[in-house]
Amino acid sequence: MDDLRPRVLIADDEPLLRSALREQLHGLWPEADVVGEAADGYEALRLARDLSPDLAFLDIRMPGLSGLDVARTFGGRTHVVFVTAYDEHAVAAFDQGALDYVLKPVEPVRLARTIARVRERIALPPPDLAQLGRGVQPAAAPAWIQASVGQTVHFIDLQDIVYFAAEDKYTRVVTPRIEAHIRTPLKELAEMLGGAGFWQVHRGYVVAVRHVAAATRDGDGAMWLALRGHPVRLPVSQRFQHRFKAM
Repeated sequence: MDDLRPRVLIADDEPLLRSALREQLHGLWPEADVVGEAADGYEALRLARDLSPDLAFLDIRMPGLSGLDVARTFGGRTHVVFVTAYDEHAVAAFDQGALDYVLKPVEPVRLARTIARVRERIALPPPDLAQLGRGVQPAAAPAWIQASVGQTVHFIDLQDIVYFAAEDKYTRVVTPRIEAHIRTPLKELAEMLGGAGFWQVHRGYVVAVRHVAAATRDGDGAMWLALRGHPVRLPVSQRFQHRFKAM
C-alpha cells in the first residue's frame, strides 16, 4: 500500500449514498483514492479482485452478494468498514474483526471518527474475515407495526399489510382497510422484514409476497404485480424481476 494514497472501494446499491460517501471521504481524507464503486455484491467482488483496495466500504445488504459475503473473500488483504441501515449484523461484524461500521444516513461526525480509526490502522495487516458473520442470526420480524393516521396511532398486524410505499419523508403502510404512515425508510423495512415474506420490488415499494396474485409484462417489457383483493398494480424494477421468473 502507498501510505500516502490508500486505495478505497465503495460498494452500495444506492447511487446517492455512494456519491455522498465519496464526497465526504474526499473532504475528510483527501489523500484517499476511491478506485472503484460497485452497485451490487458481484460487482464489488469483481472490483475487489481487480483493484486490490486497501479499504472497502461495504453495504451489508446488497443485491447478489451481501457485504458480509464479499468481506469473507478478502482473505486478510483489505480492511473493511460496513455501511448499513440496521446495525444488528454490523455490530457482530465489528466484534469479529471489521475495522468499523457506520449507519445510514451517514453522519459526517460519525464518519470522521471512523476515518480517524481507519487512518490509525490502515498500515496494519487486515484481519482474515473468512468466518465473518457465521452463526449470526437475523432479528425476528416484529408481529405488528405502529403507524399513524392523522393524530391516531394504529397497531397493525404484520399479516394484514399488503405493501409499503415510499412517500416523501414517510413510508405508507397499506392494508385492505386503512393506509397509515411510519418514518422507517423503505430499505430498512426490506431488511427487517425479508424473513417474514416481504420483498422489495422497486425503490418505492416493498410487497407482502402472500398478497401477490400474478406478475405480468406489458408490451414494453415492464413488469407489474397484481395483488389479491387490492386494485393497485405495483411496478417491478428490472433488478428485482428475477424474483418472479417462476411465476
